[in-house]
Amino acid sequence: MRRWLKRAHRLRVTLWTLIMPPTTWAVHFLFSYLWAAISCEKIGEWALFPTAFAIGTVVALLVIAASGVIAWQQSRTPGDPPPHNEGTDIDRLRFLAYSTLLLAGLSFVAVVFTAMPVLMLGDCR
Repeated sequence: MRRWLKRAHRLRVTLWTLIMPPTTWAVHFLFSYLWAAISCEKIGEWALFPTAFAIGTVVALLVIAASGVIAWQQSRTPGDPPPHNEGTDIDRLRFLAYSTLLLAGLSFVAVVFTAMPVLMLGDCR
């Protein structure tokens, strides 16, 4: 029973870490384009100072990095059987954790490339 609860907890953590990187990237993507649109309008004089956008970008990168670290820990849990036992629950969890690690890396790069043009955007009026 304890073993099943431990696996259920690991699955829940793994699924949350699988969802967080692309969700964080999507929110940051919408935030960055909203920021760029507002900074190009007359109402956006407050948006020309990129400190709030930079803070939002750093928070997004930290959330994605934390998801990647959790996924790395989930894929390398000591005490589990070797990874060549095909079809076991542990192998499925390791696959999800490894997929999350790759997705976190991709989302990290996507956030950086989404933020770069907005941070370098000059006055477009």
